[in-house]
Amino acid sequence: MENCCNRIDGKSAAFFTLGCKLNFSETSTIMRQLIEAGAHEAAKGEKADICVINTCSVTEVADKKCRQAIHKIVRENPDAYVVVTGCYGQLQPGVVADIPGVDIVLGQDLKGSVLENLNGLQKREHGVYKTVGTNDIKNFVPSCSRGDRTRFFLKVQDGCDYYCTYCTVPYARGHSRNAPIASLVEQARQAGAEGGREIVISGVNIGDFGKTTGESFFDLCRALDDIESIARYRISSIEPNLLTDGIIDFVAQSRAFMPHFHIPLQCGSDDVLKLMHRRYGRDVFASKVRRIKESMPGAFIGVDVIVGMRGETDEFFQDACEFIEGLDITQLHVFSYSERPGTAALKIPYKVSPQQKHERSQRLLAISDQKTRAFYEAHVGQTAEVLVERPRRGMPAHGFTRNYIRVEMDARTVKENEIVNVMLGGFNAAGDALIGTVI
Repeated sequence: MENCCNRIDGKSAAFFTLGCKLNFSETSTIMRQLIEAGAHEAAKGEKADICVINTCSVTEVADKKCRQAIHKIVRENPDAYVVVTGCYGQLQPGVVADIPGVDIVLGQDLKGSVLENLNGLQKREHGVYKTVGTNDIKNFVPSCSRGDRTRFFLKVQDGCDYYCTYCTVPYARGHSRNAPIASLVEQARQAGAEGGREIVISGVNIGDFGKTTGESFFDLCRALDDIESIARYRISSIEPNLLTDGIIDFVAQSRAFMPHFHIPLQCGSDDVLKLMHRRYGRDVFASKVRRIKESMPGAFIGVDVIVGMRGETDEFFQDACEFIEGLDITQLHVFSYSERPGTAALKIPYKVSPQQKHERSQRLLAISDQKTRAFYEAHVGQTAEVLVERPRRGMPAHGFTRNYIRVEMDARTVKENEIVNVMLGGFNAAGDALIGTVI
C-alpha cells in the first residue's frame, strides 16, 4: 500500500454500501486504505474521481437496488473510475461489468485489493471483472472499522457451509473461514487505542468460527473480554444451534459482552424449517430463548423471520405465528422470501403469492411492534448506561443501553462516544425510543 505506484494523492473517493453490517465494515476498511494512500473522501456534491460500490445479493430486490444504485452513481460521477465489489459482483460479474460506466468488478475476496486495481484511474470503454474462488479458506479479508459510526465492526469470520435451500450467500461468500484469535485481539486493541468503546462482532456465520484455525467462538469471546479498553461487545447474529449454553452463561457474567442477542429463526414451523434445511427445530430455538431469559431477564433478543417461503401453507404460517407469539423475544426482523437462481428451494411445490407475503409480513410486524413496545415499557423509570452515538444534524442526541434500548437525550448534556447514566422516561414522539435524562 505504501508503494509509490499505488499512491492516489489528491484524488477524491466516494463510497457506497448496500446490504449487511459486514459490508459496511468492509467498505470502511477500503475507505481507510484509499485515504492512507493519499485520497480524500468526496464531500457532499463533489464529483468523485473514484467510486467504490459494495453490493448485496441476498434477495432479488437487493439485486435491483444494486443495479439502480450503480446507474445513479455513474450518472452523478460521469468521469469517475467506478469499482463494484461485493456479493452481487461475485454472483453476476458479467452483468455488472456490462453496465455502462463500470470500469472493474472485483469479486468478494478481492475487496481488499481495490487500491491495487485502480489501474491509473483510466476509464475503460467496457468494464472488466475479476473473481477468485471464495471456496479457498485462505482467502479471508480482515476488517475492523467504524466509518461514520461510533461503534466498530470487527469481522471475525466469512462464508457459510450451511447451504439453506433459499440462500445464495454460500455461493457469494464461499466456505466458512476466519482469522486467528490473536490477530482479532490485536485489531480490537487497536480499535480501543483509536477511542472505540463498543465493538460489534460480525461475520456471515460467526458461531462457526474456528474451522480454519482450530479455535472456537467461545475462545474468541473470552479473549476479547480481557481487553479492558473496550467497554462493550455485541454479538451481531448467531445461529441457534451454535449458540451454546456455555456462550449464554459467559455473556451473563462477562465484563463487556452485552445482554443482547440476534438469533435467526427464519420460520416458526418445523415443517418449513425442514424445507429450508435449517439445522434445528423450533424446540431448540425456544430452549435458547428460555436459557437467555433465565440468566439475563432483561436481555434484548432480536429474531430474523422469512415469510412466504415456498411450501409455507396457510396452516404452516398460522402454526409459526402462534409459536412466535409465545416466545419471550424483543423484536422481529421480517423478510419476504425471494426466489434466487440456482437454489434448491425452487424445486419445492406451493408458491406463496406476493399479496400473501405482504399480508403475512404485516401480521408479523404487528407482533414485533407489540413485543418491542412491551419490552421498552418494562424499563421506564429505570436507570441505564447509554453509549452516545454520533449525532445527526438537527436531531436529538441518541444512544443505546446495554440491552439495546434506543434512548434520546438532550444534545447539550452529552458528548459522542461517552457512556452516561440516564433515567429512562416515556416514549419519544416517534415512539421508537425512550427519553433519557442524564443523571
